[in-house]
Amino acid sequence: MKISRRRFLAVSLAAGALPFPAPYISADTNSCGKVRLGMLGCGIRGNQLLKEFSAIPEVEIAAVCDPDSSRLDETAEKFNVPRKFTDPRELIVSDGVDAVAAAVCNHWHCLAAVLAMRSGKDVYVEKPLAHNQWEGAQVVKAARVYDRICQVGMQQRSDPMQAQIKRFLHEEKGIGELLCCRVNRYDVRPSVGKRATPLEFPPEVNKDVWLGPAADVPIYREKLQYDWHWDWNTGNGEVGAWGIHILDDVRNVALLDRVALPKRVMAGGARVIYNDAAETPNVCFAWYDTGSVPIVLGLSNLQTKDDPTDPGPFTGPGSGYILYGQGGRLEGRRAGAIVYDNEGKEIRRFKGTGGQAEHARNFIDAVLAHDSSLLHADAKTGNDSCGWCNLVDIATRTGHELDKSQMAEVGDPAGVWNDVIAGCEALLATYDTSMEQLGFKLSSVLEIEDGRFLGEDAERANALLKRTYRDEFRFPEI
Repeated sequence: MKISRRRFLAVSLAAGALPFPAPYISADTNSCGKVRLGMLGCGIRGNQLLKEFSAIPEVEIAAVCDPDSSRLDETAEKFNVPRKFTDPRELIVSDGVDAVAAAVCNHWHCLAAVLAMRSGKDVYVEKPLAHNQWEGAQVVKAARVYDRICQVGMQQRSDPMQAQIKRFLHEEKGIGELLCCRVNRYDVRPSVGKRATPLEFPPEVNKDVWLGPAADVPIYREKLQYDWHWDWNTGNGEVGAWGIHILDDVRNVALLDRVALPKRVMAGGARVIYNDAAETPNVCFAWYDTGSVPIVLGLSNLQTKDDPTDPGPFTGPGSGYILYGQGGRLEGRRAGAIVYDNEGKEIRRFKGTGGQAEHARNFIDAVLAHDSSLLHADAKTGNDSCGWCNLVDIATRTGHELDKSQMAEVGDPAGVWNDVIAGCEALLATYDTSMEQLGFKLSSVLEIEDGRFLGEDAERANALLKRTYRDEFRFPEI
């Protein structure tokens, strides 16, 4: 069988058979005088990013890529892009591309980023950075070894509001000493269905490329696209799909990025009621020991029994956080925050932009200057925040049969942990059932040191820090 040069280069790059990348031609010296961007992924997020990058004068959209030819053709026509690829590896080794934006499925994020940087391209990669902890560390290493710019799509870091909130909390001491934090992600997502026979890939989708490094296993949900988030083989669950934004906000504004990973974590949850083909929890809770401000996570994608729009009772914003201080509380969310005193009176309000356009602009500025210090969310920052999601996923997956007495092992001076658990119980009560009846799992309190688990259940937990990769999609040695 005849193989094209482009295909040969793509497969060789993935296998690590190519030498160190050729010298990089910077965007300000190439023939068009612009950053020539290749977009990997033509789904919802890919189109959103294309809109943002297209609005930047110094950017030319040079190529688009998607294993789904219908998405690919539609996006290429929409943004008037002449070059189309179905395999990310082929776009990555192509000429005429200076930087790559990766809005692919989670299981492709890190491999695409590493291969692009190894090929001399700068990278904007969507959140969550990593499908697992090991591959996130490879991205951090690749950015350093290949001297590439790597921005992670945690765009709220580029919202000017975040700096204002940090000044208010840490310089003005607006709510006094920080006592604890609650992270919320309460938003209903419907059942993904459960087929009697495996889902067949549509003819317009290249199955081998779509799977990439993921295992080739039967899929029993109704839809291929998007619902891969709720499958451990390809996604990170709700905590990775949306929780990452909120946890990153807290790491940024409350902890000032001084805590890369928590010292200890306990997590529990289950996928309940729907009886569908998804694997990740639709109800989850977690406790983090940061060494300073304790953080509690509450999450629900499950509706109450009689209201398809109601994710159950909770305190604070549905997607956001509450920082409790000695002198009041700050309730933050994307593009906004409100501060209340201890009597519940509003005393201040912050308004932001969400950071979408600013984050794309920040990446391009760093590419043009070839200066990673300009980035608002570099590879290490993205990997650290992603770790808070992956550790909760691992803790939940390695949990034991629920024992509520274990929940008392964590410190809860403000009652936030108990409030999250009570909300979960109230949600399930609308179905006349309980965590025990539904088979909820609860982890032990897992200790974390140098990115690995220690103590009870450590062996099972550490086994989930890395996945097994399909041969043609293994990571190259860095």
